[in-house]
Amino acid sequence: MRSPFYLAVIGGGDAAPDILELAREVGREVARRGAVLLCGGLGGVMAAAAQGAQEAGGVSIGILPDAGRSRANPFLTYSIPTNLGYARNVLIAHAADALIAVDGSHGTISEAAVGLKLGKPVVGLHVSWEMAGLRRAATAGEAVAAAMKMLGR
Repeated sequence: MRSPFYLAVIGGGDAAPDILELAREVGREVARRGAVLLCGGLGGVMAAAAQGAQEAGGVSIGILPDAGRSRANPFLTYSIPTNLGYARNVLIAHAADALIAVDGSHGTISEAAVGLKLGKPVVGLHVSWEMAGLRRAATAGEAVAAAMKMLGR
């Protein structure tokens, strides 16, 4: 039996409704393909992706910036408090097999940069920033498929 694929969905804690719907669809796609969704565990893109995974019967893990679970979004299957603040972005990048950035700015860019530095596939969906090595996708399905293909899955 093949070990599960861990896909991080990264993005802002605050996002417009269309971005949240896009993140939910990414979460659904992750679950449909049998992968485990990793995220930062809070609101915005993170909660929307976890909600999508939950709706599709998948598993999500939130790697939280806080010492406790009080701010964890309600859609997570599991939550891991770290008390590391933004440094938890490095943990997310290390734990993921690949990352999908949905919109986002500084925190998302830092996670994507660490992922690329580690040699992991990073797919950008509706991102406004440029980064060497970032692959772009137009849809949630395309983003998840691209991440999995880059890993030979």
